[in-house]
Amino acid sequence: MDMGEVATRPSLAERVGLGRPELRAWVMYDWANSAFMTTIVTAVFPVFYASVAAAGVDPDQATYRYSRATTLALAVTAVISPVLGAVADYGGIKKRLLLLFQALGIVFTAAMYFIGTGDLQFALWLFVLANIGAAGAFTFYDSLLPHIARGDELDRVSTAGYALGYLGGGLLLVLNLLWIQRPAWFGIPDAAAATRLSFVSVAVWWAVFSIPLFRTVPEPPRQIEIGERLGENILVAAFGRLGETFRELSRYRQALLMLLASLLYTDGINTIIRMASVYGTQVGIASHHMVGAIVMVQFVGVPFAFLFGRLAGWIGARSAVFVSIVVYTIVSVLGYYMTTAAHFYLLGFLVGMVQGGSQALSRSLFASMIPRHKSSEFFGFWGVFEKFAGILGPALFGEAIRYTGSSRIAILSIIVFFVAGGALLAMVDVTAGQRIAREAEHEAHRANEAAAAR
Repeated sequence: MDMGEVATRPSLAERVGLGRPELRAWVMYDWANSAFMTTIVTAVFPVFYASVAAAGVDPDQATYRYSRATTLALAVTAVISPVLGAVADYGGIKKRLLLLFQALGIVFTAAMYFIGTGDLQFALWLFVLANIGAAGAFTFYDSLLPHIARGDELDRVSTAGYALGYLGGGLLLVLNLLWIQRPAWFGIPDAAAATRLSFVSVAVWWAVFSIPLFRTVPEPPRQIEIGERLGENILVAAFGRLGETFRELSRYRQALLMLLASLLYTDGINTIIRMASVYGTQVGIASHHMVGAIVMVQFVGVPFAFLFGRLAGWIGARSAVFVSIVVYTIVSVLGYYMTTAAHFYLLGFLVGMVQGGSQALSRSLFASMIPRHKSSEFFGFWGVFEKFAGILGPALFGEAIRYTGSSRIAILSIIVFFVAGGALLAMVDVTAGQRIAREAEHEAHRANEAAAAR
């Protein structure tokens, strides 16, 4: 091997999608925000909700109201995401809107400290508002991806984000659990106080570790569309863009198919994530085992998320997503038969293997098939479909419990989302979608050059 070959070999950081400062800063937001997903959505808050906020309430009724709150939060975000995405693109304010929604999520997460015994309604409203902030912020975070990563980097950078998210969320969750299980070690009066402090710690973690993104990742330059003028009313321009995008959906058919496929299989994934602790409680798994499995998922997810980035390079991102869908289908079937903590740990390991990779590669696939100058608008639509992917599953889960009285039937019903989503994903022509997106970018570039010349 000559010295030229050694000099041009990519570094480890480049091979895993972390080769430049703006890429590292971008993935740090995943590290920051994932604390909300682990402590609030997945592990600590659901148990706190069931045992403290919903004290004295029938368990099935408490589960039903929790699923309805999740549905409401995601529905609100789904309605506003496309309009705000178009506003962000036209106004060049992606990062400002990201900051606005992040602040909303942080404030209402910190306010969970004040939830007391029996405060079910108060707890649910805080959960709804914090979820709106977290989900809304992620729309604008995702929309920055195609601006900072080259086409050949998208899969690696996206999976690196999920890997760092697993690590960051997992580390804070471990600290939170130490507080709760051994409060005296930290000078905390009791486990109840430690649980409430864990909610505050999520807010602080989220705020502090998002700073690199705002300092390092540049705001993408705004580009006007054909027929637009600078200085128009921003809302008028945004709704005009939305109307144009709806009229052009047939042009972006592959991206639309990707949206529909992701809507279905992500619905199954999100339902498993959001309802795992509640379901485990219903079938008699001790809370310490559920939390232990959730912590395991976080750390199993780190190497496997990076591995999925490499797998996408070997067999293609779409094929790698198919692998994850098969594993999730197996998880749903095994979940129906789950009776012991060992079963819960096994299912957690399987989920940890594929959770980050499936979501990260879906994101990068979609990012490769949309025009960059409309990334917030398209990720606004991605947000709509992703949030509905969080609506249908929990809603079906809740209704299955309501009508059958069985959480086992509810977990088995999720399979339909994986089968239907995989069938639609098989129809996506990734190469054609990428070609159309690049053509749209060239058209917009010529329109901006013409506007500058005038």
